[in-house]
Amino acid sequence: MARDRVIQSGEESLPPEPLDVPPALVDFNPNDEAHDESLRPQRLEQVVGQKKVVDRIRIMLDATRKRGDTLGHLLLDGPPGIGKTTLATVIPRELGVDCQIAAGPALSAPKDLLPYLTNAGERSVLFIDEIHRLPANVEEFLYPAMEDFRIDIALGEGLNARTINVQLKPFTVIGATTRAGMLTAPMRDRFVNREHLDFYETPDLEEIVRRNAKKLKTTITDEAANEVARRSQGTPRKANNILLRTRDYATLSHPDGQITTEIAVHALGMLEIDELGLERQDRRYLETIISIFGGGPAGLQAIAHSMSLSPDSLEDDIEPFLLRMGLIQRTPRGRIVTPTGYTHVGRKP
Repeated sequence: MARDRVIQSGEESLPPEPLDVPPALVDFNPNDEAHDESLRPQRLEQVVGQKKVVDRIRIMLDATRKRGDTLGHLLLDGPPGIGKTTLATVIPRELGVDCQIAAGPALSAPKDLLPYLTNAGERSVLFIDEIHRLPANVEEFLYPAMEDFRIDIALGEGLNARTINVQLKPFTVIGATTRAGMLTAPMRDRFVNREHLDFYETPDLEEIVRRNAKKLKTTITDEAANEVARRSQGTPRKANNILLRTRDYATLSHPDGQITTEIAVHALGMLEIDELGLERQDRRYLETIISIFGGGPAGLQAIAHSMSLSPDSLEDDIEPFLLRMGLIQRTPRGRIVTPTGYTHVGRKP
């Protein structure tokens, strides 16, 4: 089981590589969550983007505080790296309550969930990440806890079995999921509040990059911030991780460590992130369908085997952005590369 964490209240030509390559630019993963952690907003007013969602959450929090009540259960869904965990950890700080954090895949049996429920304080928050991956028996164990704030614990077996009813303190479940469609209807219905987070616009990402550059004690030009934001696929996590790697390059290339446009473009080239924001694996995906399958249609399993990757990795990490940009199509017969996708990798349809 994942270790508890408690938050107390309160294909373009690339420029030549320099002689000194920062180690941090090697094996770069723009989806890495570890580096993004320290740049998360701590309060609701620090959250950039998702304005309508933030406004609705602010109303919920203000009304809850005014009533002195427990916040209704909240479900946050959206693509990875879009800010679900950030909002889920900001909310308890705004309410001045404790927060327990659990991962859905780690809760394999009701007994794994039991400590979280019995330790939940009055009006506290239990944040369950990847809640769609809860096993059925754990999900069913959670139902009465969410509805009536009670759980039934069975002791013994056979004729000697008995059930103990444990009353819980009123608490809030905040669930985060990248696949809301995989949640069962009974589980979805138990969330009074539901919010969908979408991809960010470039201006919002620029603001995030500028703010986090200050947190990293470095400076970045507006053009460089736009360059980083524009190539981060509309995802704050990618923008933050690209910023961290670009700062490493600037430390070695600029006397004051400033991230200029030239430095940003050079660093992005080394990271193999092109003008559209596609990474090496994204372009490899397009090249595989074009070269091996004649542009498609091609089945997901066949593409995955050709690339030596899992189908889930393709479906969750690579395809969403390619679909959004109109580079591929998903049809009943399989994946097809569009004329735009051919053009992007320098091939003729």
